[in-house]
Amino acid sequence: MSANQSASFMIRFTQKLFSEKDGKPGVQWRGKISHVQSGDDSSFVEFENAIAFMQEKLEDLTAASIVDKPEKEQDGILAKSFDLLKKIKDNAPKIVMDTIKDPIGQVSNFKDQIEEQIKDVGDELSQKIEIDNLRMVSKSDYKEMVGLMQKMSKQIDNLSKKVDSIENK
Repeated sequence: MSANQSASFMIRFTQKLFSEKDGKPGVQWRGKISHVQSGDDSSFVEFENAIAFMQEKLEDLTAASIVDKPEKEQDGILAKSFDLLKKIKDNAPKIVMDTIKDPIGQVSNFKDQIEEQIKDVGDELSQKIEIDNLRMVSKSDYKEMVGLMQKMSKQIDNLSKKVDSIENK
């Protein structure tokens, strides 16, 4: 196993509005969490179940990546991994509640985080490009790239409109 493994999760929330037996309005948030790499998913009503799902996937990833390590080193890695899982367990519910209470603020936070990741990836890529592997671009390559950039531009415009509509609410 590679020393650097990734785990990505996608969480979708659905709001259910209903009337209580006494006629008062009620709301219930339901969710579905997916582990992107495996395609596994789990539905939940209590966010702790989503955290447990993440913990299970991260534990599996850690266990698979340390199989060939000495037992003492495995124990140290597992201890550090469990520290991360504890932080997720302690902080994830607050992040979710903050997102529900202030979606515009969280969209801004996520946007900042994405921009930072894009910058980091760009810096990393610029260091990894080998000049010997570069070649001149053909007309078909150019047309394909222009088409892809136009498609991405439309998608970015659509996302910007959605973010603007959220901010205006």
